[in-house]
Amino acid sequence: MIERALFRHSDSSFLVGIGCESEFVLAADPDWNALDAFIRANEGRTLFTVINYQLGLDILSIPHTPNQLPLLRIWVPKSTYLYESTTAYLLEGEHNEIHERLAEELFEAEGSLPSIQWTAKIDKASYLERVNKIKDHIQQGDVYELNFCQSIESQTIELSSIQPFFERMWENNPTPFAGLVETQNWMLASASPERFIQKKGSKLISQPIKGTAPRGKTDVEDLENRNNLQTSPKERAENVMIVDLVRNDLSQVATKGSVHVDELCEIYSFPTVHQMISTISCELKENTSFSQILKATFPMGSMTGAPKKAAVTLSEQYEGFPREFYSGSFGVIYPGGDFDLNVLIRTLFYNADTQKLSCGVGGAITILSDAEAEYEECKVKVDKILSLFGTCQW
Repeated sequence: MIERALFRHSDSSFLVGIGCESEFVLAADPDWNALDAFIRANEGRTLFTVINYQLGLDILSIPHTPNQLPLLRIWVPKSTYLYESTTAYLLEGEHNEIHERLAEELFEAEGSLPSIQWTAKIDKASYLERVNKIKDHIQQGDVYELNFCQSIESQTIELSSIQPFFERMWENNPTPFAGLVETQNWMLASASPERFIQKKGSKLISQPIKGTAPRGKTDVEDLENRNNLQTSPKERAENVMIVDLVRNDLSQVATKGSVHVDELCEIYSFPTVHQMISTISCELKENTSFSQILKATFPMGSMTGAPKKAAVTLSEQYEGFPREFYSGSFGVIYPGGDFDLNVLIRTLFYNADTQKLSCGVGGAITILSDAEAEYEECKVKVDKILSLFGTCQW
């Protein structure tokens, strides 16, 4: 199979990479210097990258079971296109009719889709019990906030492409950081609404999401849900704690006094949910490398909790599954070194070895959390995606 990757570039366009001309893969005992050298050697090209959440455990020196998926992969496509208005325009690499067709058919009529029988890997009683145990840790002062996640899986299915899934997700829920990757061994289709981090010149921008509310069935109900989210003490507390964590992360690579909160607890509305988003930025120290930025900020605070290392250690204890690419990141490094990376949430993953699709979902647990409400919030976040393809046994 020929590899494909797609990442949203603007309101009306996507960057599409076809094939792999060269790649760099981080495995156990990451070689950060080699990573930066690969990026420098290809600074005139568009690079796609996927980052495994498990890399964050290495950064934080938290023991974990190795997995077969790469901790980080960066690759140079053989052909890179800008897809806009049904047409793929070649930006870099070789002109190839097969590649052009593969780029343009990403948004053609979707192929056949199997009916998925989703199953939550943790039952409701166990979920509620674990949330309450996490609250005990918070009460004892072990953590202030912990992002607790669960995995939902399909039955065994054989997929040659995840494109039909991505297309249906995009049609029903177009999101600002949507993307797709297809490789021989694994695939992902993402409807992510969240930016992890963006570099534009010397400026670094992070936009964590903390706080979710469903869209209403009527305009009145929708506005009420939005206002309730905006004024919720619990949701604002969750968001502010992560803002403080991100400010601390950015300060490790920022020039003195340059870390600013540009937006605090703003509400952004998407087709399926309202989200509370804050924007934090800084000016980078001169000659700060990609690996230095990654080591300072990954895993992203919105998917860990605070303090970060304590929260991640406890999430490993209570979740019972390796997150792998879920709550990792996917994005693009542009010619010249700027980049834009998402948070891999609201995302389907396919593992060719297990022949299963999975979808992770979670939420921030604080002392104000109600276990039942947290469980229902998980449903709000992913039910609209899961129901596009079948039914879920929660």
